Amino acid sequence: MKTNCWLILGTMIVTGAVAQVNTNTLPEIPPPAMSLPAPAAPAVAPVETKPAAPVKKTAKTRKKTVKKTKAAAKPVAKKVAEAAVTLVAGPAMVAADNVNLRGQAGLKGEVVGQVKKGDTVTVIAEINLDKPKAGEPAQWAKIVMPSGSKVWIDSRFVDTANKMVAVKKLNLRGGPGENYSVLGLLEKGAAVTEVTSKGDWMQIEAPDNAFAFVAAGYLKQEVPVIETNVPVVAAVEPVVPTPTTVAEPQPVTPETVAVPPSQPAPEVDTNLPPPPPRVVTHEGDVRPSVSLVAPTTYELYDPASNLAINYLYSPTTNLDVGRYNGFHIDVTGEEGLDSRWQDTPVLTIQKIYVLSGPAPRNMHPSLKK
Repeated sequence: MKTNCWLILGTMIVTGAVAQVNTNTLPEIPPPAMSLPAPAAPAVAPVETKPAAPVKKTAKTRKKTVKKTKAAAKPVAKKVAEAAVTLVAGPAMVAADNVNLRGQAGLKGEVVGQVKKGDTVTVIAEINLDKPKAGEPAQWAKIVMPSGSKVWIDSRFVDTANKMVAVKKLNLRGGPGENYSVLGLLEKGAAVTEVTSKGDWMQIEAPDNAFAFVAAGYLKQEVPVIETNVPVVAAVEPVVPTPTTVAEPQPVTPETVAVPPSQPAPEVDTNLPPPPPRVVTHEGDVRPSVSLVAPTTYELYDPASNLAINYLYSPTTNLDVGRYNGFHIDVTGEEGLDSRWQDTPVLTIQKIYVLSGPAPRNMHPSLKK
């Protein structure tokens, strides 16, 4: 019994000692961590995509595509700066080859002839267009038609026996028809030289008063040199004044003052003849008068400034000014001032020349063609 107890006690002591030894020992140091490479991303299999189906073009789609292509291909006209040209009435030289002469100022006028480089023309006036189109010259010159040019007239108003104009006024035109531009006119009795004919129209040699239009940039004028004969004045040495003795002035008394006799005022002759009538010629467009109390129903105005030039008055009932409403005319007559309208004179019509516009219907016979 005692032996068993000592065995049990000895076993307990040995077990406690072993436990105490194991508790005091340090824990085992783990091995250092090794950096491992990142796992490779799994390969993604390529996805096969189907091509997009072609768009079917309809007639409407084609039309839109054609419009876009034309709009992209159409060049945009740019306005080119034009060098200013100043022309005066007189001779000028043509500075380019094969320059067209036209029936009106602008590219709208039909070609009525040509001039070559070095030719001399006579300038009548310079014309500036208010709103020229893109690529169109703004400055034009009205010139006398060169010798050898041809114009057209209505042969029904020509005496075929002696080749003379049989009406009071006959228009010269740029072609065989009333739709061509007016290039001047002939008076009654003027002789014509026929070149050819076409229907009721006759081509003749252009008279001296026929005119045409040409772009001013193709003409060149020499600036006249003004010579002044200024005499040369030689240098003059200054003269030194010589001192002189001046007598003192004597006092003036009433007896020494000479009173000149009174002069009668000159007589003014009031019985003078009245001034001659003022006859003028103006060019412009015809329109109705704006004011209800204007001296006449129609007026002549400048289309460039839109300002009135004259009130148009016809002394005869045979001439209806209203038939020329909207026409560009050249009118001659006696000009005077109305007591109520001092700013715009009244023009008593003597002659009317239609320069452009459709021919007026029921025109007075003396003003036809």
